[in-house]
Amino acid sequence: MITTFWLMFKPLLFGSALFTATSAFCATSVSSIGEALDLQQYRDDVKTLASDEFEGRSPLSEGEEKTIEYLVKQFKDIGLAPAFGDSYIQPVPLAKITADQNMSLKFGDVTLTNASEFTARTQRISDNITVDDDVVFVGYGVTAPEYNWHDYEGVDVKGKTVIMLVNDPGFVSQDPDFFGGNAMTYYGRWTYKYEEAARQGANAVFIVHESMPAGYGWGVIQNSNTNTKYSLIDDNENQSQIGVMGWMTLRAAEKVFKAAGMDYREMKAKASKPGFKAVDMKLHASLKMRNTIEKKQSRNVAGIIPGVTSPDEWVALHAHWDHIGKAIENGKEVVMNGAVDNASGVAGVLGLARVMKTLSEKKPFDRTLMFGAFTAEETGLIGAEHFAQNPPVPASDIVAFLNIDGMNVNQSVDYILQYGNGLSELEDYVAKAAKAQGRYVKPDPRPQNGLFFRSDHFAAAKQGIPSYLFMSLGDTDPTFIAQRYHKAADDYLPSWDLGGVKQDLDLMGQIMAELANNGDWPKWTADSDFKAARKASGR
Repeated sequence: MITTFWLMFKPLLFGSALFTATSAFCATSVSSIGEALDLQQYRDDVKTLASDEFEGRSPLSEGEEKTIEYLVKQFKDIGLAPAFGDSYIQPVPLAKITADQNMSLKFGDVTLTNASEFTARTQRISDNITVDDDVVFVGYGVTAPEYNWHDYEGVDVKGKTVIMLVNDPGFVSQDPDFFGGNAMTYYGRWTYKYEEAARQGANAVFIVHESMPAGYGWGVIQNSNTNTKYSLIDDNENQSQIGVMGWMTLRAAEKVFKAAGMDYREMKAKASKPGFKAVDMKLHASLKMRNTIEKKQSRNVAGIIPGVTSPDEWVALHAHWDHIGKAIENGKEVVMNGAVDNASGVAGVLGLARVMKTLSEKKPFDRTLMFGAFTAEETGLIGAEHFAQNPPVPASDIVAFLNIDGMNVNQSVDYILQYGNGLSELEDYVAKAAKAQGRYVKPDPRPQNGLFFRSDHFAAAKQGIPSYLFMSLGDTDPTFIAQRYHKAADDYLPSWDLGGVKQDLDLMGQIMAELANNGDWPKWTADSDFKAARKASGR
């Protein structure tokens, strides 16, 4: 179990260890990369990838076939060399798991309706999953020895259903010395909660959704969990994973707690204070989930500009190519085109690859530059996990991993968002490049959302690779999260200004060019499992 992740969370609020980059940003002029971008081609890339023809770019679908074909063609046309030996493609073994949505969940005499009151899915490779369990309320479902916090202490949840709260105990306290305060720690991520419940032997988990601590509304849960999902396949058909990965609405939770003779808000308050002990709810849960399983290979795609003096040292830029395919909105099937999330990022990777390839032909880079697009981010960073565990060069030889997950397609701004603070020296590269553009670094305005742990760079970070997230989902358009994020309305709009795309790709390209030539190895600055993994690799 990961027990030291918390150490990297405190710097999210308490400043960073600053350093001076080993050399100035001099590989190219500040504006040359941005000026060289072909923004019409960028538009065409987004329009194509986010068109209905690509069916929402769901893994293992016709949309994937079209997406992979498009990306490989673009990489070849740009002149990138294959990243995976003689291939642009890295196979990713996936199980496509489609749960029959004709199911209901019972807690005692309370029956909950699928989609509107709860969602349930699984990553186990099983045709049928049965819940026929006693129910335990385990607070936040967190075991954090460094905070003397043990929600499972003294309780046996083996073979049981557990109900837990979203986020982590620090969110209620807002005390920066307690977990991360308002800034979500990894303990607050649903991925951790399911993993820890599985380690404790539970059969099913239902997280109570509340929009403020979750960072998104129930509609995101519906669209993300009531359609086909994907999972990497281990040697035991994923049987060690939690049986049911569930959510329930706040109102549903209030009904369930009332049926147990409890008040939800009172129990939430108790669970948010040190010394909380898990509670047997004296209820029985029942659910039957029928799954259709298809095993198939999905694909990561990447191309490289080989370095001339240190070709085995790689600087990587990436964006996930997948979105969530089709879903039901207002009773109708709709295509979730994912224009901003994340066709905009993939188009950014392609656009910057074109510029950097041209620059390399004038003056080759010392190190290799990689441009990638991975599968199945939306279902748990799966493609990135596979890449991070099976990189084309040793993880210790990847200098940095830059990740785009949604670009600012609107007008340029005088800041660059930073997710986390004091985590790695990449932050100083970003600050220096931003300053050269006349911009400043703006802290994450929604630290409670834990965005650092929710995109593909996190998989690379866990392997010790210094990683940085570039994301703009709603900071320049306050309506985006509520009205378009993970909804059918996330479409390409001709009205996009693209000033933000130009300045951000300029900044990323400047950083890549600098790292490609200066011989520096950015370090993790905060004590963390990331830093330990990098040190263990010899860097």
